[in-house]
Parts: sequence; C-alpha cells; structure tokens
Amino acid sequence: MFRFPRAVWLLGWVSLATDSATEAIYPLLPFFLTRVLGAGAVSLGVVEGAAEAVNSVLKIWSGRVADRARAKRPLVLFGYSVSSIARPFIAITTSWTQVFAVRVLDRVGKGVRGAPRDAMLAAWATPATRGSVYGFHRAMDHLGAVVGPLLASLFLFFFPDRYRTLFALTIVPGAIAVTLVFFVPESAPDRERGVAAGVSPARRTADAPAMKMPREFTALMLVLTRFTLGKSSDAFLLLKLTDAAGSARWVPLMWSALHVVKATVSVAGGRWSDRIGRRTVIAIGWLVYAAVYAGFAMSAALPALLAWFLVYGFYFGFAEGTEKALVADIAPASRLGVAFGVYNAVAGIGALAASVVFGLLWSAFGAAIAFGVGAALALAATALLVLVVPLPRQSL
Repeated sequence: MFRFPRAVWLLGWVSLATDSATEAIYPLLPFFLTRVLGAGAVSLGVVEGAAEAVNSVLKIWSGRVADRARAKRPLVLFGYSVSSIARPFIAITTSWTQVFAVRVLDRVGKGVRGAPRDAMLAAWATPATRGSVYGFHRAMDHLGAVVGPLLASLFLFFFPDRYRTLFALTIVPGAIAVTLVFFVPESAPDRERGVAAGVSPARRTADAPAMKMPREFTALMLVLTRFTLGKSSDAFLLLKLTDAAGSARWVPLMWSALHVVKATVSVAGGRWSDRIGRRTVIAIGWLVYAAVYAGFAMSAALPALLAWFLVYGFYFGFAEGTEKALVADIAPASRLGVAFGVYNAVAGIGALAASVVFGLLWSAFGAAIAFGVGAALALAATALLVLVVPLPRQSL
C-alpha cells in the first residue's frame, strides 16, 4: 500500500513538519485577529483571501520556471525557507495589517514551492498510482495538521493566553522541514522517470514545452473556478466554532480532529480514484462540501457544528489529492509545472473573491446567508463537473 519511492516519503515528511507549524497558528488566527487585534469579519476575509491568492498566482510563475529548469529542488527549498522564516513573526504583530503582511509572505513561500513539488511527485508516480501518491502526500500534510494543533492545545493548557510565545515556537518544525528538503533526490534516472511518469521516450520527446493544454484541462479549470467562488477561507468555519464554544482555547483541538479525518480519508480517496475514476470521487467531495456549508448555515449549537466540521474532512479527503491527480492525467508531461501552477492560481484567486464576498455577506446578512450561498455555488459546480468535464484519456 505504501511502497512509494524515497522521494515521495521525504516530501511527505517535509509537508508534515511544515503543516505542524502552520496549523498550530491557523486555527487561532480568527480569534487572534478579531478578539485580540480587534479586526472584523471583512478584514479576516481580506487577510486569508489575499494570502491564498498571492500563493496561487505565484504557482503559475514557479510552475513555468520548474518546467524550464533542470532542477526543481532549489525552488522547493527556497519556498519552504521563506515560509519557515516568516511564520513566527506573527508573534510580534500589533495590528491586522501586520498579520496581513506576514501571512502574505508565508504564502509567497508556499506559492514558490507548490507547483515544483507537485511536478516532482508526478515524476515519481505512474498513471495507475497517481491518486495514491497525491492522496498519501495530502495525508502526510493533514497528519502535520493533527500534530501541530495538538501541541498547540497542550501548550495553551499549561500556558493559557500565551499565543505569541506559541507563534514564535513554530520556527522549530519549520527548520526541520527545510533540513529534510536537502535529502530529497532531485529526480529519478531517465529510465525510472519514464516508467514513473508512465510515458514512453517517444512521448516525452513529443511533449515540447510549447505544446498547448488540451481542452479537457480548460474545461476543468472553468468548472473549478465556479466551485472556488463559493469556497471561502476555513477561517470562517473556525470563527463560528469559536463563537459557539465561547473561547479559542480548544479550537486547535477541533482543528486537529478535522485533520485526523482528512488524513484518513485522503489515502482512501486517492486509492478509490485510481479504481473508479477521478471525476466521480471529486464530485462526491464537492457534494460533501455543499452539505457541510448548508449544515453550518442551519446550525448554532456547538455539538452540531462540530459534527459538520468533522464531516468537512471527507471533502478534503475525496477532492484535494484527486483534483491534482486529474490535472496530472490531463496535462502534457512536459507542462506539469505550468498545469499545477494554473490549477493553484484558479483555487487561490477564487479564494480571494470568495473570502471577501463571504465576509461582506456575514457582516451584512449574518453567517447563515453566507454559508448558504457557498453551499449553492458548490452544488452548481458539481453539476457542471459531471456535464462539462470529460473523462480523461490516460495514455500508458
């Protein structure tokens, strides 16, 4: 089940260490911004939306560079280093605009490393194992998001309200992640790379960098754009949970529980997509997303919200890794960096628009309307996915 190449394992451990640092901070940010620094729901939407948009737009640039460069690892190393250095500076912020600057810089690092790393993973996978490889990588990512919040909860249990100290300590797992990148092999030998990618030498020669993206890729990006317009930042889910709980003290523990679900379902979802098809598994994930947002629109009690929050993990497990596997199925082998860059840019720019609009809807009409709109957009996108995006033609 887990007989992956060494590079896949190492990149998984890098993501685990990085996410343990990021996710120790993230579930506390809505409380820190709105209650400690006095920002509003709109400011929260701007901070998180802009951070993800910058991250995603940069992935187009880094993807193009990665496709042209012989070595992708330097980009990956630079990206992880920027994030690991920037993240702890949240500890000394005194306004939401300063948090905005730190979050954007953190996401710059993610934007630089994301597409080259995904392209490296694609080079170590076959068409028959892509879902499993990306599902495993997402599982390791989510496992880090279990460890980080658990440690954050433990820290806050013994040191209540010491949020800034906790933020500063995230430099430790960040440093571990950067160190591990040095041990990741750049790529497989030519013979192994051809086998791993599932592409013959003749096919690799034909895949010139100028080759156009197929129509299936364009259709997928258009449908994904519709979906992301309703996919606001998870910070709003956390804000509603915090309000229902009356305190942020145990929110990292809830966030950790969510990622237990994500990590478990990501492995199963990836393997499932290898067997029954990517489009079907993505559609199931998007339907789960719509149901969760509808549940948050109609619920107010903490037990109900927490139950919906855990179900939310199934969306990530089914959709995240499978979407990347579908991109790898559709895009030409020589343009995987650009393909992943465009994919992440669509997700990030949509997140900016969705988060700002969500914050405005929340402020003007309340949380129920905001979550209801998100659910409706997800349902519309799911219908389009089935009707517009054709099944990929996988060439072995």
